Amino acid sequence: MSDLVWKSIADLTRLIVAREISPVEVVQAYLERIESLDGKLRAFITVCRDEALGAAKAGESAVRRGEALGSLHGIPIALKDLCATKGVRTTAGSKILSDWVPEEDATVVARLRAAGAIVLGKLNMHEFAYGPEGLNIHFGSAWNPWDAQTHRIAGGSSSGSGVAVAAGLAAGALGSDTGGSIRIPAALCGVSGIKPTYGRVSRAGVVPVAWSMDHVGPMGRTAMDAALMLGAMAGFDGRDPTTSALPVPAYTARLTGEVRGLRVGLLRAFFLESAGLVVRQAVEQAAKQLERQGARVEEVELESAGQVAGAAFAISASEALAYHEKWMKTRPQDYAPDVRDRLRLGAFVSATQYLKAQRARQLIRREVDALLADHDVLIAPSTPIVATPVGQTEVMVEGDRRDVRASLTRLTRAFNLSGHPVAAVPCGFTVAGLPMGMQIVGRAFDEATVLRVADAYQRMTDWHLRRPPMASEAPAAPPTSQGVVG
Repeated sequence: MSDLVWKSIADLTRLIVAREISPVEVVQAYLERIESLDGKLRAFITVCRDEALGAAKAGESAVRRGEALGSLHGIPIALKDLCATKGVRTTAGSKILSDWVPEEDATVVARLRAAGAIVLGKLNMHEFAYGPEGLNIHFGSAWNPWDAQTHRIAGGSSSGSGVAVAAGLAAGALGSDTGGSIRIPAALCGVSGIKPTYGRVSRAGVVPVAWSMDHVGPMGRTAMDAALMLGAMAGFDGRDPTTSALPVPAYTARLTGEVRGLRVGLLRAFFLESAGLVVRQAVEQAAKQLERQGARVEEVELESAGQVAGAAFAISASEALAYHEKWMKTRPQDYAPDVRDRLRLGAFVSATQYLKAQRARQLIRREVDALLADHDVLIAPSTPIVATPVGQTEVMVEGDRRDVRASLTRLTRAFNLSGHPVAAVPCGFTVAGLPMGMQIVGRAFDEATVLRVADAYQRMTDWHLRRPPMASEAPAAPPTSQGVVG
Protein backbone atom coordinates (compact mmCIF):
# COMPACT_ATOMS: atom_id res chain seq x y z
CA MET A 1 0.00 0.00 0.00
CA SER A 2 1.11 3.58 -0.68
CA ASP A 3 3.51 5.25 1.74
CA LEU A 4 1.62 8.51 1.17
CA VAL A 5 -0.71 7.60 4.03
CA TRP A 6 2.13 7.95 6.55
CA LYS A 7 3.11 11.47 5.56
CA SER A 8 2.10 14.31 7.85
CA ILE A 9 -0.47 16.90 6.81
CA ALA A 10 2.36 19.45 6.65
CA ASP A 11 4.35 17.27 4.26
CA LEU A 12 1.33 16.40 2.11
CA THR A 13 0.45 20.08 1.81
CA ARG A 14 3.97 20.97 0.70
CA LEU A 15 4.04 18.16 -1.89
CA ILE A 16 0.63 19.08 -3.30
CA VAL A 17 1.51 22.76 -3.62
CA ALA A 18 4.80 21.82 -5.33
CA ARG A 19 2.83 19.55 -7.72
CA GLU A 20 4.95 16.56 -6.74
CA ILE A 21 1.79 14.64 -5.87
CA SER A 22 -1.86 15.27 -6.68
CA PRO A 23 -4.89 15.34 -4.39
CA VAL A 24 -6.31 12.45 -6.42
CA GLU A 25 -3.27 10.27 -5.71
CA VAL A 26 -3.50 11.01 -1.99
CA VAL A 27 -7.24 10.39 -1.72
CA GLN A 28 -7.00 7.17 -3.70
CA ALA A 29 -4.24 5.93 -1.40
CA TYR A 30 -6.39 6.50 1.66
CA LEU A 31 -9.52 5.00 0.11
CA GLU A 32 -7.60 1.86 -0.87
CA ARG A 33 -6.31 1.55 2.67
CA ILE A 34 -9.78 2.00 4.15
CA GLU A 35 -11.12 -0.70 1.86
CA SER A 36 -8.30 -3.05 2.82
CA LEU A 37 -8.18 -2.52 6.59
CA ASP A 38 -11.42 -1.11 7.88
CA GLY A 39 -13.32 -4.38 7.76
CA LYS A 40 -11.52 -5.23 10.98
CA LEU A 41 -10.63 -1.82 12.35
CA ARG A 42 -14.16 -0.41 12.00
CA ALA A 43 -13.01 3.17 12.24
CA PHE A 44 -15.67 4.36 9.76
CA ILE A 45 -19.44 4.34 9.91
CA THR A 46 -19.83 5.89 6.45
CA VAL A 47 -17.21 6.17 3.68
CA CYS A 48 -17.79 8.99 1.18
CA ARG A 49 -15.82 7.45 -1.67
CA ASP A 50 -17.35 9.15 -4.71
CA GLU A 51 -17.69 12.51 -2.97
CA ALA A 52 -14.03 12.42 -1.88
CA LEU A 53 -12.77 11.49 -5.34
CA GLY A 54 -14.86 14.26 -6.89
CA ALA A 55 -13.45 16.81 -4.46
CA ALA A 56 -9.92 15.52 -5.13
CA LYS A 57 -10.33 15.95 -8.89
CA ALA A 58 -11.60 19.49 -8.36
CA GLY A 59 -8.66 20.15 -6.06
CA GLU A 60 -6.22 18.83 -8.65
CA SER A 61 -7.72 21.12 -11.29
CA ALA A 62 -7.31 24.11 -8.97
CA VAL A 63 -3.62 23.31 -8.56
CA ARG A 64 -3.13 23.05 -12.31
CA ARG A 65 -4.86 26.38 -12.89
CA GLY A 66 -2.61 28.07 -10.34
CA GLU A 67 -5.48 29.15 -8.10
CA ALA A 68 -4.94 30.32 -4.54
CA LEU A 69 -4.95 27.25 -2.34
CA GLY A 70 -6.23 26.86 1.20
CA SER A 71 -4.04 25.73 4.08
CA LEU A 72 -5.41 22.17 3.86
CA HIS A 73 -5.78 21.90 0.10
CA GLY A 74 -6.21 18.29 -0.96
CA ILE A 75 -5.77 16.87 2.55
CA PRO A 76 -7.98 13.82 3.26
CA ILE A 77 -9.63 14.03 6.68
CA ALA A 78 -12.45 12.19 8.40
CA LEU A 79 -15.11 13.43 10.80
CA LYS A 80 -16.46 12.05 14.04
CA ASP A 81 -20.02 11.13 13.14
CA LEU A 82 -21.64 13.73 15.36
CA CYS A 83 -20.50 16.56 13.03
CA ALA A 84 -23.33 17.39 10.63
CA THR A 85 -22.52 16.90 6.94
CA LYS A 86 -24.77 18.24 4.22
CA GLY A 87 -26.32 15.39 2.25
CA VAL A 88 -24.45 12.67 4.18
CA ARG A 89 -26.02 10.83 7.08
CA THR A 90 -24.87 11.78 10.56
CA THR A 91 -25.66 9.07 13.08
CA ALA A 92 -23.86 10.14 16.27
CA GLY A 93 -23.12 6.43 16.50
CA SER A 94 -26.76 5.73 17.30
CA LYS A 95 -29.78 3.85 16.03
CA ILE A 96 -31.96 6.87 16.75
CA LEU A 97 -30.16 9.11 14.23
CA SER A 98 -29.16 6.32 11.84
CA ASP A 99 -31.14 7.87 8.96
CA TRP A 100 -30.56 11.57 9.69
CA VAL A 101 -29.22 13.45 6.65
CA PRO A 102 -28.47 17.08 7.58
CA GLU A 103 -29.25 19.95 5.22
CA GLU A 104 -26.06 21.86 6.06
CA ASP A 105 -22.56 21.27 7.34
CA ALA A 106 -21.49 21.93 10.90
CA THR A 107 -19.43 25.11 11.05
CA VAL A 108 -16.20 23.20 11.66
CA VAL A 109 -16.86 21.01 8.63
CA ALA A 110 -17.63 24.01 6.42
CA ARG A 111 -14.42 25.72 7.54
CA LEU A 112 -12.26 22.67 6.91
CA ARG A 113 -13.77 22.30 3.44
CA ALA A 114 -13.16 26.01 2.78
CA ALA A 115 -9.49 25.44 3.64
CA GLY A 116 -9.38 22.72 0.97
CA ALA A 117 -9.74 19.61 3.13
CA ILE A 118 -11.40 16.58 1.54
CA VAL A 119 -13.82 14.54 3.64
CA LEU A 120 -13.23 10.78 3.39
CA GLY A 121 -16.16 9.86 5.60
CA LYS A 122 -17.74 9.71 9.03
CA LEU A 123 -16.06 8.01 11.96
CA ASN A 124 -17.17 5.52 14.57
CA MET A 125 -17.75 6.61 18.16
CA HIS A 126 -19.32 5.65 21.46
CA GLU A 127 -23.05 6.15 20.97
CA PHE A 128 -23.96 9.84 21.36
CA ALA A 129 -20.37 10.39 22.58
CA TYR A 130 -21.40 9.12 26.01
CA GLY A 131 -18.64 6.70 26.98
CA PRO A 132 -14.84 6.80 27.35
CA GLU A 133 -14.15 3.29 26.00
CA GLY A 134 -15.34 4.01 22.46
CA LEU A 135 -17.64 0.97 22.21
CA ASN A 136 -20.59 0.76 19.83
CA ILE A 137 -23.14 -2.06 19.59
CA HIS A 138 -24.85 -0.54 16.53
CA PHE A 139 -21.87 -0.29 14.15
CA GLY A 140 -19.33 -2.54 15.84
CA SER A 141 -16.61 -1.32 18.20
CA ALA A 142 -13.45 0.13 16.70
CA TRP A 143 -10.32 -2.03 17.07
CA ASN A 144 -7.19 -0.44 18.55
CA PRO A 145 -4.52 -1.06 15.86
CA TRP A 146 -1.67 -1.48 18.34
CA ASP A 147 -2.71 -5.06 19.11
CA ALA A 148 -3.49 -7.23 16.11
CA GLN A 149 -4.47 -10.25 18.20
CA THR A 150 -6.57 -8.86 21.05
CA HIS A 151 -9.54 -6.55 20.46
CA ARG A 152 -8.60 -3.63 22.69
CA ILE A 153 -10.54 -0.42 23.23
CA ALA A 154 -9.48 2.59 21.21
CA GLY A 155 -10.68 5.06 23.82
CA GLY A 156 -13.73 7.23 23.52
CA SER A 157 -15.79 8.68 22.68
CA SER A 158 -13.80 9.58 19.52
CA SER A 159 -12.68 5.98 18.97
CA GLY A 160 -12.89 6.01 15.18
CA SER A 161 -10.90 9.24 15.05
CA GLY A 162 -8.03 7.75 17.04
CA VAL A 163 -8.00 4.53 15.02
CA ALA A 164 -8.25 6.27 11.63
CA VAL A 165 -5.25 8.49 12.30
CA ALA A 166 -3.16 5.79 14.02
CA ALA A 167 -3.73 3.20 11.29
CA GLY A 168 -3.23 5.55 8.35
CA LEU A 169 -6.88 5.67 7.26
CA ALA A 170 -7.02 9.49 7.37
CA ALA A 171 -4.41 12.23 7.53
CA GLY A 172 -6.38 13.99 10.24
CA ALA A 173 -9.67 13.67 12.05
CA LEU A 174 -12.17 15.68 14.04
CA GLY A 175 -13.04 14.61 17.55
CA SER A 176 -15.09 16.05 20.38
CA ASP A 177 -14.19 16.21 24.06
CA THR A 178 -16.65 16.48 26.96
CA GLY A 179 -14.72 14.51 29.55
CA GLY A 180 -11.59 13.56 27.64
CA SER A 181 -12.90 12.21 24.34
CA ILE A 182 -10.05 13.63 22.23
CA ARG A 183 -7.27 13.04 24.73
CA ILE A 184 -8.26 9.50 25.76
CA PRO A 185 -8.23 8.00 22.23
CA ALA A 186 -5.13 10.05 21.41
CA ALA A 187 -3.36 8.42 24.37
CA LEU A 188 -4.61 4.89 23.73
CA CYS A 189 -4.00 5.04 19.96
CA GLY A 190 -0.67 6.90 20.02
CA VAL A 191 -1.73 10.04 18.11
CA SER A 192 -1.83 13.78 18.79
CA GLY A 193 -4.79 16.06 19.36
CA ILE A 194 -5.95 19.18 21.09
CA LYS A 195 -9.02 20.13 23.06
CA PRO A 196 -9.15 23.90 22.44
CA THR A 197 -10.28 26.49 24.94
CA TYR A 198 -14.04 26.44 25.49
CA GLY A 199 -15.30 29.04 23.00
CA ARG A 200 -12.36 28.86 20.59
CA VAL A 201 -14.07 26.49 18.14
CA SER A 202 -17.73 26.52 17.11
CA ARG A 203 -19.96 23.60 18.06
CA ALA A 204 -22.80 24.65 15.77
CA GLY A 205 -24.05 21.58 13.95
CA VAL A 206 -22.35 19.18 16.36
CA VAL A 207 -24.62 16.81 18.31
CA PRO A 208 -24.14 17.77 21.98
CA VAL A 209 -23.39 15.75 25.08
CA ALA A 210 -23.27 18.48 27.71
CA TRP A 211 -23.47 22.01 26.33
CA SER A 212 -21.29 23.67 28.93
CA MET A 213 -18.50 21.08 28.70
CA ASP A 214 -18.40 20.12 25.00
CA HIS A 215 -15.34 20.99 22.91
CA VAL A 216 -14.53 20.14 19.27
CA GLY A 217 -10.94 19.71 18.16
CA PRO A 218 -8.52 18.12 15.70
CA MET A 219 -6.53 14.89 15.88
CA GLY A 220 -3.48 14.07 13.77
CA ARG A 221 -0.13 12.37 13.86
CA THR A 222 1.76 15.45 15.00
CA ALA A 223 1.25 18.64 16.94
CA MET A 224 1.98 20.52 13.72
CA ASP A 225 -0.90 18.73 11.99
CA ALA A 226 -3.22 19.59 14.87
CA ALA A 227 -2.11 23.22 14.60
CA LEU A 228 -2.85 23.31 10.87
CA MET A 229 -6.34 21.93 11.37
CA LEU A 230 -7.11 24.10 14.39
CA GLY A 231 -6.09 27.24 12.52
CA ALA A 232 -8.65 26.46 9.82
CA MET A 233 -11.43 25.66 12.33
CA ALA A 234 -11.09 28.26 15.06
CA GLY A 235 -12.76 31.64 15.46
CA PHE A 236 -16.04 33.36 16.22
CA ASP A 237 -19.21 31.90 14.76
CA GLY A 238 -22.58 33.64 14.94
CA ARG A 239 -24.25 30.21 14.97
CA ASP A 240 -22.62 29.44 18.33
CA PRO A 241 -23.04 32.25 20.87
CA THR A 242 -20.42 30.71 23.18
CA THR A 243 -17.62 31.33 20.67
CA SER A 244 -15.08 34.05 21.39
CA ALA A 245 -14.33 37.02 19.15
CA LEU A 246 -10.66 36.96 20.19
CA PRO A 247 -8.37 36.79 17.16
CA VAL A 248 -6.96 33.42 16.14
CA PRO A 249 -3.16 33.46 15.95
CA ALA A 250 -1.09 31.77 13.24
CA TYR A 251 -0.48 28.62 15.26
CA THR A 252 2.09 27.07 12.96
CA ALA A 253 4.26 30.20 13.10
CA ARG A 254 4.60 29.71 16.86
CA LEU A 255 6.00 26.18 16.53
CA THR A 256 9.66 27.12 16.85
CA GLY A 257 10.89 24.05 18.70
CA GLU A 258 12.15 26.36 21.44
CA VAL A 259 11.12 25.85 25.06
CA ARG A 260 14.04 27.50 26.81
CA GLY A 261 12.82 29.57 29.74
CA LEU A 262 9.28 28.19 29.69
CA ARG A 263 7.88 27.34 33.11
CA VAL A 264 6.36 23.86 33.27
CA GLY A 265 4.25 22.64 36.19
CA LEU A 266 4.31 18.86 36.65
CA LEU A 267 1.04 17.69 38.23
CA ARG A 268 2.06 14.93 40.63
CA ALA A 269 -0.55 14.66 43.39
CA PHE A 270 -3.74 13.02 42.08
CA PHE A 271 -2.39 12.94 38.49
CA LEU A 272 0.99 11.19 38.39
CA GLU A 273 0.17 9.41 41.63
CA SER A 274 -2.93 7.88 40.00
CA ALA A 275 -1.00 6.43 37.07
CA GLY A 276 0.54 3.02 36.68
CA LEU A 277 4.31 2.86 37.09
CA VAL A 278 5.19 2.76 33.39
CA VAL A 279 2.85 5.67 32.58
CA ARG A 280 4.24 7.67 35.48
CA GLN A 281 7.82 7.03 34.39
CA ALA A 282 7.04 7.98 30.79
CA VAL A 283 5.65 11.38 31.81
CA GLU A 284 8.51 11.98 34.26
CA GLN A 285 10.97 11.23 31.46
CA ALA A 286 9.13 13.66 29.17
CA ALA A 287 9.47 16.35 31.84
CA LYS A 288 13.21 15.68 32.02
CA GLN A 289 13.51 15.98 28.24
CA LEU A 290 11.81 19.37 28.32
CA GLU A 291 14.11 20.37 31.16
CA ARG A 292 17.19 19.37 29.16
CA GLN A 293 16.01 21.72 26.42
CA GLY A 294 15.91 24.64 28.83
CA ALA A 295 12.41 24.53 30.31
CA ARG A 296 12.07 25.02 34.05
CA VAL A 297 10.06 22.16 35.56
CA GLU A 298 8.63 22.07 39.06
CA GLU A 299 5.99 19.96 40.74
CA VAL A 300 2.60 21.56 41.38
CA GLU A 301 -0.71 20.45 42.84
CA LEU A 302 -4.33 21.03 41.88
CA GLU A 303 -5.84 20.91 45.35
CA SER A 304 -9.43 20.82 44.09
CA ALA A 305 -8.84 17.72 41.94
CA GLY A 306 -10.79 15.56 44.37
CA GLN A 307 -13.95 17.54 43.58
CA VAL A 308 -13.72 16.99 39.82
CA ALA A 309 -15.49 13.64 39.52
CA GLY A 310 -18.61 14.69 41.43
CA ALA A 311 -18.88 18.08 39.75
CA ALA A 312 -18.33 16.68 36.26
CA PHE A 313 -20.93 13.97 36.78
CA ALA A 314 -23.61 16.32 38.13
CA ILE A 315 -23.18 18.75 35.24
CA SER A 316 -22.73 16.31 32.36
CA ALA A 317 -25.47 13.91 33.53
CA SER A 318 -28.01 16.72 33.91
CA GLU A 319 -27.20 18.38 30.60
CA ALA A 320 -27.06 15.09 28.70
CA LEU A 321 -30.48 14.01 29.96
CA ALA A 322 -31.92 17.42 29.06
CA TYR A 323 -30.92 16.83 25.42
CA HIS A 324 -32.11 13.21 25.35
CA GLU A 325 -35.27 13.60 27.43
CA LYS A 326 -37.74 13.14 24.58
CA TRP A 327 -36.05 10.05 23.13
CA MET A 328 -35.58 8.55 26.59
CA LYS A 329 -39.34 8.70 27.01
CA THR A 330 -40.29 7.51 23.52
CA ARG A 331 -37.38 5.31 22.34
CA PRO A 332 -35.43 4.04 25.36
CA GLN A 333 -35.06 0.59 23.78
CA ASP A 334 -33.04 2.08 20.91
CA TYR A 335 -30.12 3.11 23.12
CA ALA A 336 -27.22 0.81 23.98
CA PRO A 337 -27.80 -0.40 27.55
CA ASP A 338 -24.73 1.35 28.97
CA VAL A 339 -25.69 4.69 27.42
CA ARG A 340 -29.34 4.37 28.48
CA ASP A 341 -28.32 3.56 32.05
CA ARG A 342 -25.96 6.51 32.25
CA LEU A 343 -28.58 8.88 30.86
CA ARG A 344 -31.09 7.69 33.45
CA LEU A 345 -28.70 8.69 36.21
CA GLY A 346 -29.17 12.31 35.21
CA ALA A 347 -32.70 12.20 36.61
CA PHE A 348 -31.29 11.72 40.10
CA VAL A 349 -29.24 14.93 40.07
CA SER A 350 -31.11 17.66 41.94
CA ALA A 351 -31.02 21.35 41.11
CA THR A 352 -29.13 21.90 44.35
CA GLN A 353 -26.48 19.36 43.36
CA TYR A 354 -26.19 20.91 39.91
CA LEU A 355 -25.64 24.36 41.39
CA LYS A 356 -23.10 23.05 43.89
CA ALA A 357 -21.26 21.41 41.01
CA GLN A 358 -21.15 24.72 39.16
CA ARG A 359 -19.68 26.37 42.26
CA ALA A 360 -17.04 23.65 42.47
CA ARG A 361 -16.36 24.22 38.80
CA GLN A 362 -15.56 27.88 39.44
CA LEU A 363 -13.18 26.87 42.21
CA ILE A 364 -11.42 24.42 39.90
CA ARG A 365 -11.17 27.01 37.12
CA ARG A 366 -9.73 29.63 39.45
CA GLU A 367 -7.19 27.17 40.81
CA VAL A 368 -6.05 26.16 37.32
CA ASP A 369 -5.76 29.85 36.43
CA ALA A 370 -3.67 30.43 39.57
CA LEU A 371 -1.28 27.63 38.65
CA LEU A 372 -0.96 29.01 35.14
CA ALA A 373 -0.24 32.49 36.47
CA ASP A 374 3.11 31.08 37.58
CA HIS A 375 3.60 28.50 34.83
CA ASP A 376 3.30 28.59 31.04
CA VAL A 377 1.90 25.06 30.87
CA LEU A 378 1.03 22.13 33.12
CA ILE A 379 1.76 18.52 32.20
CA ALA A 380 0.26 15.23 33.38
CA PRO A 381 -0.58 11.77 32.04
CA SER A 382 -3.56 11.71 29.69
CA THR A 383 -4.79 8.44 31.17
CA PRO A 384 -3.47 6.42 34.13
CA ILE A 385 -3.84 3.16 32.17
CA VAL A 386 -3.26 1.87 28.64
CA ALA A 387 -5.79 0.25 26.31
CA THR A 388 -7.62 -2.68 27.91
CA PRO A 389 -9.34 -5.58 26.12
CA VAL A 390 -12.92 -4.92 25.04
CA GLY A 391 -15.26 -6.13 27.77
CA GLN A 392 -12.78 -5.75 30.62
CA THR A 393 -14.34 -3.56 33.31
CA GLU A 394 -11.61 -3.53 35.94
CA VAL A 395 -7.85 -3.10 35.82
CA MET A 396 -5.05 -3.49 38.35
CA VAL A 397 -2.93 -0.37 38.90
CA GLU A 398 -0.04 -0.85 41.29
CA GLY A 399 -1.93 -3.57 43.13
CA ASP A 400 -5.12 -1.54 43.31
CA ARG A 401 -8.24 -2.77 41.49
CA ARG A 402 -9.89 0.08 39.58
CA ASP A 403 -12.86 0.60 37.30
CA VAL A 404 -11.74 1.01 33.68
CA ARG A 405 -14.31 3.67 32.79
CA ALA A 406 -13.55 5.83 35.83
CA SER A 407 -9.82 5.45 35.25
CA LEU A 408 -10.03 6.63 31.64
CA THR A 409 -11.65 9.96 32.55
CA ARG A 410 -9.96 10.51 35.93
CA LEU A 411 -7.20 12.83 34.68
CA THR A 412 -8.97 14.62 31.82
CA ARG A 413 -12.30 15.91 33.17
CA ALA A 414 -10.85 18.73 35.26
CA PHE A 415 -9.99 20.67 32.12
CA ASN A 416 -13.42 20.21 30.57
CA LEU A 417 -14.80 21.81 33.70
CA SER A 418 -12.21 24.61 33.61
CA GLY A 419 -12.35 25.05 29.82
CA HIS A 420 -8.57 25.39 29.39
CA PRO A 421 -6.84 24.21 26.20
CA VAL A 422 -5.10 20.83 26.43
CA ALA A 423 -2.95 19.03 23.87
CA ALA A 424 -2.39 15.28 24.00
CA VAL A 425 0.72 13.63 22.57
CA PRO A 426 2.20 10.11 22.78
CA CYS A 427 5.04 9.87 25.30
CA GLY A 428 6.06 6.22 25.24
CA PHE A 429 5.09 2.57 24.85
CA THR A 430 4.76 -0.33 27.25
CA VAL A 431 6.83 -3.48 26.76
CA ALA A 432 3.71 -4.96 25.15
CA GLY A 433 3.79 -2.19 22.56
CA LEU A 434 0.80 -0.16 23.79
CA PRO A 435 1.04 3.65 23.60
CA MET A 436 0.91 6.04 26.55
CA GLY A 437 -0.04 9.72 26.43
CA MET A 438 0.79 13.04 28.05
CA GLN A 439 -1.50 16.07 28.26
CA ILE A 440 -0.22 19.64 28.13
CA VAL A 441 -2.51 22.29 29.67
CA GLY A 442 -2.30 25.98 28.86
CA ARG A 443 -3.88 29.31 29.68
CA ALA A 444 -7.27 30.15 28.22
CA PHE A 445 -6.98 30.92 24.49
CA ASP A 446 -3.25 30.21 24.53
CA GLU A 447 -3.36 27.13 22.32
CA ALA A 448 -0.23 28.52 20.65
CA THR A 449 1.98 27.83 23.68
CA VAL A 450 0.38 24.45 24.30
CA LEU A 451 1.07 23.41 20.70
CA ARG A 452 4.56 24.92 20.86
CA VAL A 453 5.47 22.67 23.79
CA ALA A 454 3.84 19.63 22.15
CA ASP A 455 5.72 20.26 18.90
CA ALA A 456 9.03 20.85 20.70
CA TYR A 457 8.62 17.57 22.58
CA GLN A 458 7.94 15.73 19.33
CA ARG A 459 11.12 17.14 17.82
CA MET A 460 13.00 15.45 20.69
CA THR A 461 11.24 12.07 20.40
CA ASP A 462 9.94 9.61 17.83
CA TRP A 463 6.91 8.16 19.61
CA HIS A 464 4.56 9.88 17.15
CA LEU A 465 6.38 8.34 14.16
CA ARG A 466 5.85 4.71 15.12
CA ARG A 467 3.41 2.56 13.19
CA PRO A 468 1.04 0.03 14.74
CA PRO A 469 1.20 -3.72 14.02
CA MET A 470 -2.03 -3.46 12.05
CA ALA A 471 -0.38 -1.09 9.58
CA SER A 472 -0.36 -3.89 7.01
CA GLU A 473 -3.34 -5.49 5.35
CA ALA A 474 -5.71 -7.12 7.83
CA PRO A 475 -8.29 -9.85 7.23
CA ALA A 476 -11.82 -8.65 6.82
CA ALA A 477 -14.22 -9.00 9.73
CA PRO A 478 -17.79 -10.29 9.34
CA PRO A 479 -20.12 -7.76 7.66
CA THR A 480 -21.64 -5.06 9.85
CA SER A 481 -24.23 -2.35 9.33
CA GLN A 482 -21.43 0.00 8.24
CA GLY A 483 -22.48 2.11 5.29
CA VAL A 484 -20.75 3.44 2.19
CA VAL A 485 -21.82 6.52 0.27
CA GLY A 486 -20.99 6.45 -3.43
